[in-house]
Amino acid sequence: MKASELREMTSEQLSVKLKDLKEELFKLRFQHAIHQLDNPHKITDVKRDIARVMTVMRQKNV
Repeated sequence: MKASELREMTSEQLSVKLKDLKEELFKLRFQHAIHQLDNPHKITDVKRDIARVMTVMRQKNV
């Protein structure tokens, strides 16, 4: 996901996207704990997406 795509979203859409990403991160961590996750790098990717969404949200509030 690119930051430019996120900047085009509204604040409500960003909030929904953030909620979805946090749920996905929870599921990935759970799968990793029970050794069913094929690609552990996916956790890092989701964390970075969460950081991007939060950064864009902060930029819009300023």
